[in-house]
Amino acid sequence: MITGASGGIGSAITRRLAKDGFTIVAGYHTAADRADQLLADLPGPGHRAARISVLDPASLDELAGSLQAQAGHLDVLVNCAGVTRPIPHDDLDGLDDDLINEIFATNWRGPFATIRALRPLLNASENAVVINISSVAGLTGQGSNVAYCASKAALDSMTRSLGRALAPFIRVVSVSPGWVLGEYAARMPTEMIDAQSAATPMGRLATPDDVAAAVSAVVNDLPFTTGSMISVDGGRPLGTS
Repeated sequence: MITGASGGIGSAITRRLAKDGFTIVAGYHTAADRADQLLADLPGPGHRAARISVLDPASLDELAGSLQAQAGHLDVLVNCAGVTRPIPHDDLDGLDDDLINEIFATNWRGPFATIRALRPLLNASENAVVINISSVAGLTGQGSNVAYCASKAALDSMTRSLGRALAPFIRVVSVSPGWVLGEYAARMPTEMIDAQSAATPMGRLATPDDVAAAVSAVVNDLPFTTGSMISVDGGRPLGTS
């Protein structure tokens, strides 16, 4: 199950896990056409889309019921739905309460509510893992706005807490990208993207496929990892020599 599956990062994760042999439930909120197109391109049978809102408990309960009827268990949950808006960190008035509430409701409460609703299905799996798509902004405090950075720090704290609380039956890991080439980065000035690339030791920004590869590795190759943050940032917080 992947929330936010129709977005740039979510669709890359969806394609990668389908390639790994998983049967996919691609969660979307409004982009039905994109979700349908994504499913049409996936290898393997049995994939489906599910319209959900991570802000609506009834929607999540309905999802849990449909997954129970379909499979009776859930091996992998990827919490990829998220929201933000660029606001300078010193513009405190620009970060209004409505936006703060939206960011925290979507980026933190949404993943928590999704895990809570799907926990019985995860417990029914022999080797379940929850992957929260976070951001290095939660560590560095540098990101699209102050609330976004704080929401990702809160998400990472939840990863640590639930990594302990849900063990040994469910692993919980944060995959934390830095700048990722895609829809958000495309709205930024070219000179800003070039400067970020130049300041990254690996000499480029991440791609959605880089994030998807990290998710795949957590699912398939890191069976003894839980409560951890896996960075996908090319070493950007290190700076360059």
